[in-house]
Amino acid sequence: MRVVVVLVLTLLVSASRPAAAEVQQLWESPAAGVSQHLGLTEIKIDYHRPAVKGRAIWGQLVPYGKVWRTGANDATTISFSTAVRVAGKEVPAGTYALFAVPDPDRFTFILNKTSRQWGAYFYKAEEDELRFEVKPEPAAHKEWLEYQLDLKDRTTAIAALHWEKLRVSFPIEAEVDRIYREHLTAELAKADQAPTSKDSWSTYFLAAKYWINQGGDLGQAGALLDKAGRIDKNFWYYEWRARLLQKQGKVKEALPLLSQAKQLAAGKAPQGYLDGLDTLRAEWLSRPAPGAAAR
Repeated sequence: MRVVVVLVLTLLVSASRPAAAEVQQLWESPAAGVSQHLGLTEIKIDYHRPAVKGRAIWGQLVPYGKVWRTGANDATTISFSTAVRVAGKEVPAGTYALFAVPDPDRFTFILNKTSRQWGAYFYKAEEDELRFEVKPEPAAHKEWLEYQLDLKDRTTAIAALHWEKLRVSFPIEAEVDRIYREHLTAELAKADQAPTSKDSWSTYFLAAKYWINQGGDLGQAGALLDKAGRIDKNFWYYEWRARLLQKQGKVKEALPLLSQAKQLAAGKAPQGYLDGLDTLRAEWLSRPAPGAAAR
């Protein structure tokens, strides 16, 4: 009985105490992140942003010849949702700590497989996935360290570290079309299991749209539009059937389908879409179709 009484009293005392506060760290170097997609591939850099604050940075605050966390606080991380090429070298999908060894005339960047670590204090070279050298460039003053992911083209992003009066960058490439085609192959196989569903319509339509935009296998694009049309012949279907014909050099046959798309879209699609169809018609009539003269 005494044990029960003690237990009850303990619970009552515990319940009367305020819940412990979850105090969060207020960083002098605030957290930041930047991301970019190359097709289905997502690239992301997470880091903390130190400020110059009038200090000498290169060779002083950031010593030459030593491994640096390329930011502040936790190690900077870079992640890839698929395999990529970094500075021309193959790198598997995953998240990596991004370190660097700065020198006056070059930076040696390091992708290390131990992504979660404080600074570079526990860095181990045996965990490196990749090392590569980059030449730094002079740049306008940047008070707070910043990373950028700028698109060079649809398959390449340029990752850049910019701080104080220095910028250093390297390319990241993804096999956009191979990855997307593999995705389409898998999704089309699912769609064929339920070839009359609305979800299947979207799969067939988006796959056809991809092939038309890429100017690739237009016969396959037509077959996919046929499958979509057996489910629903809406204004998007007629627009892209017209686009397919125009790609094949059949502008005369394409124009009535463009008119049908506009007729079906009236009252359903925004005016901007209808105006876009008119613009498309004018463009097709003003220049020869791909692969053939307009007829």
